[in-house]
Amino acid sequence: MIKADGLKKVYGGDFVSVDDLSFQVNKGEITGFVGQNGAGKTTTIKMLTGILMPTEGHVVINGYDMKQQPMEAKKSIGYIADNPDIFLRLTGREYANFIADIYGVSELDRKERIGQMAQRFGMEDSLDKQMVSYSHGMRQKMMVIAALVHNPPVWILDEPMTGLDPNAAYELKKMMREHAEAGNCVFFSTHVLEVAEKLCDKIIMIKKGKDIYQGTLEDLVEQHKNKSLEDIFVEMTHEEL
Repeated sequence: MIKADGLKKVYGGDFVSVDDLSFQVNKGEITGFVGQNGAGKTTTIKMLTGILMPTEGHVVINGYDMKQQPMEAKKSIGYIADNPDIFLRLTGREYANFIADIYGVSELDRKERIGQMAQRFGMEDSLDKQMVSYSHGMRQKMMVIAALVHNPPVWILDEPMTGLDPNAAYELKKMMREHAEAGNCVFFSTHVLEVAEKLCDKIIMIKKGKDIYQGTLEDLVEQHKNKSLEDIFVEMTHEEL
């Protein structure tokens, strides 16, 4: 449902942020995208969602080429950015309805979905308050609710657990697994391998914009026997000074 082929992004003519990155995320899969801060994770996600166009390569989402059929591709995506501080003068409900309007979600469907997700995240009493009054974690929950209001088959999430309390993080992970089990796919970035260990069917690890591992965590641990996940991550992503 996600196919990235030879993605490359160059800034300023010579800074290569992502370099010849290819991978595929199939139906029913949760894929973790791991690497240090600055490794190119957010740039890759912005290319997957059509926010940035790649310098080279192409992206296909749910069968739609992002360059040739951008509207169809983007309609298939639920995207959660790494910064929840947007449209803060709106109430949570107004923001969710604004996103629902963009995607043409019916009044009945949006009311049901917003209500269900607000209940799961404990946000029922906060929906009609301005988001400027929310904590960082509450804003993150609202971004999740709004991003998923159109029930997209492909979820692309940039550090989605940041700022969430343990209960909300648990609920989001549960929703991600339910989504994959329903025949959809989830792609999310993280720099915490322990999160990926408990949730992912496979991981993609990058360093300086290049992939250095694709596969299951079980295979990764087998290749680095008697080492913790933290030790493996540090060893593989360490940059020489």
